[in-house]
Amino acid sequence: MTIDRHDPAGRVAAHHRAGSGVARIGYPVGVRSVRIVARRQLTPRMLRLTLGGPGLAGFHTYQADDHIKIVFPDPDGTRRDPVQNREGTLDWPRPSPTSRKYTVRRYDATAQEIDLDFVLHDGGVASTWAASAAVGEEVTIAGPPGAKAFPHSYDHYVFAVDGTALPAVGRWLEESPADVSAHVVIEIDDAAERDYPLASRDRVAVTWLVREGTRSTLAEQVRSLRLPAVGRTFLFAAGEATEIRPLRAWSRDRLDSLITGYWKRGIAGLED
Repeated sequence: MTIDRHDPAGRVAAHHRAGSGVARIGYPVGVRSVRIVARRQLTPRMLRLTLGGPGLAGFHTYQADDHIKIVFPDPDGTRRDPVQNREGTLDWPRPSPTSRKYTVRRYDATAQEIDLDFVLHDGGVASTWAASAAVGEEVTIAGPPGAKAFPHSYDHYVFAVDGTALPAVGRWLEESPADVSAHVVIEIDDAAERDYPLASRDRVAVTWLVREGTRSTLAEQVRSLRLPAVGRTFLFAAGEATEIRPLRAWSRDRLDSLITGYWKRGIAGLED
């Protein structure tokens, strides 16, 4: 299927204003060389890297959960980066180089900077790299490929996420209308992760769930919410694929939704 990448900013903005459900809107996809310009430890397990430089000129991102891929060199240092083709998409070498997706937490076109937030954990390719990446280091990024845009005009929103989706929620709270109404339910592994910075909104209720052992209560908590009796509600669920799966059946025929497995326990580089 051919994806129309004409005027993505206008198309996403129009869907935000008056659309319904989820619209897939493609962007011209670039491969960019940038540098780490700042590091900031947000919580004990969340690290923010700010990437910047002239390579970000013309960068496209218009939806709160837009993502880029960090493209890593081969173990011997060889770079096999994708290249942009005439259709505005990317041609990837085979086998593909190691890459990992990260949400664009912030984009500043004037400063030519983006923020990426990394959940630090043992064994992860990107997490291990980010933990020791130094200011000034060069980084190759690809994307974002486009938006799964959902409107800003629903009467109420429900966000069901774990720590990996905090950047998307944080950006959405900053970019959505000031009078937005929402329940935000966040499951974390450590109470200290509550320090992650989220904008405060008068009509947004945030519930933090601290996981006990390996059992998730995220879906259970969301299904127990008392939703508004009238108006349209939208569900955004993102996190560990198995833990958010029950929300697919729960929301079907009940709510418009966007449900995405950001990762799956035991699987590296999940593509959902």
